[in-house]
Amino acid sequence: MSDAYFLYHSIGMYPGKAADLARALTSFADIWGRPDDAQWGMMLPLRQRFLDRWRGILKAAPDSVTTCESVTQGLHMLIEALPDHVLRGKSLLVAADCFPSNHFLLAGMAEARGFTLKTVPSRQGATWVEDEDFLAAWTPDVGLALLTWVSSTSSHRIDLAALVDHARRMGSLVGVDITQAAGLLPFDVAAPTVDFVLSTSLKWMCGTPGAGMLYVDPALIPVCHPQLRGWFSQPDPFNWDITRFAYAPGIRRFDSGTPSCMAALASLPALDWHAEQDHAAILAHNRALTGRLFEIAEECGLSPVTPRDEARRGGSVMLRLPEALPAGQIVAGLRAQGITSDCRGQVLRLSPGVVTGVEECERLRAALPDLLRG
Repeated sequence: MSDAYFLYHSIGMYPGKAADLARALTSFADIWGRPDDAQWGMMLPLRQRFLDRWRGILKAAPDSVTTCESVTQGLHMLIEALPDHVLRGKSLLVAADCFPSNHFLLAGMAEARGFTLKTVPSRQGATWVEDEDFLAAWTPDVGLALLTWVSSTSSHRIDLAALVDHARRMGSLVGVDITQAAGLLPFDVAAPTVDFVLSTSLKWMCGTPGAGMLYVDPALIPVCHPQLRGWFSQPDPFNWDITRFAYAPGIRRFDSGTPSCMAALASLPALDWHAEQDHAAILAHNRALTGRLFEIAEECGLSPVTPRDEARRGGSVMLRLPEALPAGQIVAGLRAQGITSDCRGQVLRLSPGVVTGVEECERLRAALPDLLRG
């Protein structure tokens, strides 16, 4: 019996992933271990193909997407590159249900960059920050707002169009962390137009760690001056004149020293696989299974912390477990029966994808009641 996999909010899977990954890493070893000078001539085009795959997902213009190790690192790169006046003496707005790593970063940067970090809380007893509360906190002093498209703790999805429209009226820059829905829900950087976008290649993209992505609107790129700069930040990386540095005109200015290629190479098979799929069918499959998860929750007497309305959620269903039953105990009990999930506090997180089917949902339905009885 195969495992029942409900972990797409963490690490995505697709049929043949292990074999594809093994071939990609073997190819890297063959190229990098060869005693000749062909390595970079082969690696850099593969990195570019990785970037082009991401451009296709985002419907982004050429020369607007680069790599980063993680969303947190990409966010740091972007903020450090902005002109000082964008944030100094102003507020940076973020929701309390953002990915915590981003909040840790912003809290640490606030004093040095001279901004006030304004965190919009969720309402008492709520599991996500309401759009209207975020809008109420979004006053003209906000220099930049970081939006979390889909929350990792509730799978709540924001009304992106309404929030970006408000950003334009306030004169704020606006960035979006799309990690929890990229590859499942369609996204277009120009509908509505946003200033920057961040993601990893994990989750629904089924890639590997370390393969992050930063998109910057071509209109914003020329005013950005990344602090972390190096030979690849230049129009000609092979300029060795140390008195003559200039930033590349496009997104390459966000590159610095020798570019990391291995994570992009390892994730490329997953992005290639994704590009060949029927994306509407993948979403329909997820919607059918998440609908079944809501039914299972009702049968088990568990309260969802995820909106039922498809337009207001990502691809996960997250359930509040009884306080008397440690969530880790439930996750371990499911794991023992070949059902993979995880938890955050007392919230059980379930995310079905292409390797999950109706049969796996029925196995979950059969296993949960006994575990809930302790």
